[in-house]
Amino acid sequence: MGKALTYGQIDKYSKQFAGYLQSRGLQPGDRIAIMMPNLLQYPIALFGCFRAGLVVVNTNPLYTPREMEHQFIDSGVKAIILAENFASNLEKILPKTSIKTIILTSIGEMLGAVKGNIVNFVVRSVKRMVPKYQLPNVVKFSNALNAGKKFTIEAFDDHPDRVIVHQYTGGTTGISKGAMLTNKNLVANMLQIQAVLDNVLKEGEETILCPLPMYHIFAFTVNCLAMMSYGALNVLVVNARDLSSVIKEFNTHKITLMTGVNTLYNALLNNKDFGSADFSSLKTCVGGGMAVQRAVANKWQEVTGCPLVEGYGMTEASPVVSLNPLKGEGKPGSIGMPVPSTDVRIIDEEGHVLGVDQVGEIQVRGPQVMKGYYNKPSETSKTVKDGWLFTGDIGKMDEDGYFYIVDRKKDMILVSGFNVYPNEIEEVLSQHPKVLEVAAIGIPSEKSGEVVKLFIVKKDKSLSESEVIEYCKENLTGYKNPKSIEFRKELPKTNVGKILRKALREEEQANK
Repeated sequence: MGKALTYGQIDKYSKQFAGYLQSRGLQPGDRIAIMMPNLLQYPIALFGCFRAGLVVVNTNPLYTPREMEHQFIDSGVKAIILAENFASNLEKILPKTSIKTIILTSIGEMLGAVKGNIVNFVVRSVKRMVPKYQLPNVVKFSNALNAGKKFTIEAFDDHPDRVIVHQYTGGTTGISKGAMLTNKNLVANMLQIQAVLDNVLKEGEETILCPLPMYHIFAFTVNCLAMMSYGALNVLVVNARDLSSVIKEFNTHKITLMTGVNTLYNALLNNKDFGSADFSSLKTCVGGGMAVQRAVANKWQEVTGCPLVEGYGMTEASPVVSLNPLKGEGKPGSIGMPVPSTDVRIIDEEGHVLGVDQVGEIQVRGPQVMKGYYNKPSETSKTVKDGWLFTGDIGKMDEDGYFYIVDRKKDMILVSGFNVYPNEIEEVLSQHPKVLEVAAIGIPSEKSGEVVKLFIVKKDKSLSESEVIEYCKENLTGYKNPKSIEFRKELPKTNVGKILRKALREEEQANK
């Protein structure tokens, strides 16, 4: 929104914030949630938490109270920094959590007195984006910064293997798990990203567009960490769905690099104002989180004169595993080659290493692979064995060392770069008193890659589509909500009664 922070200011403010957090009795190793969109407060809060020795739990601000409750209880969160827009949801679940310290901020709080007051008035009174709430002992973010001036940061035992982030991800079971990322994991991935970017980017000279939310592992590591290590200017977009605000930044700043997901690139290309934006400084663009469609990459090159290259990563790998060459000389359709110090192999079901063009599970080993899942040793042992991360993704390698995704985790649905797990949706719907059975699958969508489709067997004949949609809106984040619902008398099952999602997917493909 036209307001800038220097590295010196972030250094100063994050020190003050760290001092304040320690003064509230938070101890090294305590978990603290950060729940906000792309605001200037985010990097201050993030590095303040790190400096205080706390473990950051990045939280999607669009989470419903049910989703927040699971994440906060699972991680044992003791404090939270959140935008006021989402305070009413916290109020609903606060008594069930261990949260004692609440630091609240507003969208306009760091924009200066005049602009900040105008923005807050519009957000609160015109757009009515801040539902009423009542929370105990709330401290304003700016007040916390001021109070922190009185304190010095107390030293604590820090080391490369100390966990500093719980980054939540789904699993093949659909249970949301906290991937424990260490100092070493994140610094390693920053250095790996630098090694790949060094032939394109120059330290202290780059302007990076950041439309993806920094609570998402892609923007968190690539924009907030790796680009900061370049001394780059990160241009934050608060809401990437407002395409005009994304396009505006191309004309306001000399953007040299952009990160995003395929759906965003596609949406921009289909916006009438995008073609006339200023791409004169653009060097390269990176797509991750979901497959970059070849047609989108080709059109992006045609419109902007700049390559759109695809990479691959996972939350459990901090996240970057592989990337195509940034000048566009990679292979369309591939996820590129492994970043430095990373081993990638293809394994069959018996655990044998496969050769060129043979299809099997992709496995990854490197310094960026997580320590494990928080409080889930059995899940960790299934996912990381002898240092190898079992991705669950099916792929192959060609004769030049480029990797390709052939299929994804069998049941996972990928909506605009976000993992959606059928088990979670089915668990929520199964609690509806009028639902007997339910299955969730992903179906193709031009807009978001995939969307959720539900197959439901009614317990009560009066159950309607609108009733199901309303129930989902109350209990699931927007991107997890179904876009299609089909009522059936029965669902296909195995001989032991397990619902066959695969059969439903095959039916959908056959009916195209």
